[in-house]
Parts: sequence; C-alpha cells; structure tokens
Amino acid sequence: MKYPATFTPDNEAGGYVVTFRDIPEAITQGDTEEEAMSMAADVLLSAMDFYFEDKRQVPPPSQPQKGERLIALPVSAAAKVLLLNEMLAQKVGPSELARRMGTSPQVVNRVIDLRHATKIDQVADALGALGKELHVVAV
Repeated sequence: MKYPATFTPDNEAGGYVVTFRDIPEAITQGDTEEEAMSMAADVLLSAMDFYFEDKRQVPPPSQPQKGERLIALPVSAAAKVLLLNEMLAQKVGPSELARRMGTSPQVVNRVIDLRHATKIDQVADALGALGKELHVVAV
C-alpha cells in the first residue's frame, strides 16, 4: 500500500513540506529530501491511528500524479488497514469477529492495534473470518 505524497520546498524555513492528498491528516517536513522521506513514512503510519481510533474507513491510495512520490505503509500496517476497512464495510465489531474466529475480543483488539506486533497469519485469519483472503505479492 503506497500513498502518493507531494514534497514542496519550504522557501522560508528551508527543507520540504510533505503532504498526502489521500490522507490529509498526514503532514510533515524535513530539512533535507532524505529526512523528508523518512518523516513522510513516519507521519503516514501515525496518521492511520486517527482512522483506527475513530473507526473510519482508511482511503485507498490513489494513482500518483506527476511530481508525487510514493510512500509505503509497512506490510503489517497495510494488512491491518485492509482488515479495519473490511470490518467497517461489513459492520462487524471486535466481539463479532472474535466469535467468528473462535477467540476472545481481547485477541481481536490486539490484531487491529497498529502498535501491536501481530503475526501476519493472525491478520489473514481475521480476514478469512470475514470471507476475504490476504494475498502478498512480491514485485
């Protein structure tokens, strides 16, 4: 899952301001291009917290436009975004998903917590309980 980002030179303060048109909550800056790239990856992941906390659909990444750069979410976070979006689309809460998986709501809450290190197999199992399959492709 790669989101297009705009790197705008900051003529007053120096460096670059980074924004994401798909994720307006994600705004950062860096003094150098390299620092701005690193900060962009951090702020993109941090912005996902807003969607998870508010139980809102995470917008899918749009096609990049000229001059934009793609910033990737970590694979584990991208899988959890897919899970959250599917839970919201099907109106399935953690308790119902836990019932379908034969586990406790606490386990499901950890699976949908971006900060919790979750095995990708658990996310795949949760998606399976929603009738979906998780496919990982190397390109």
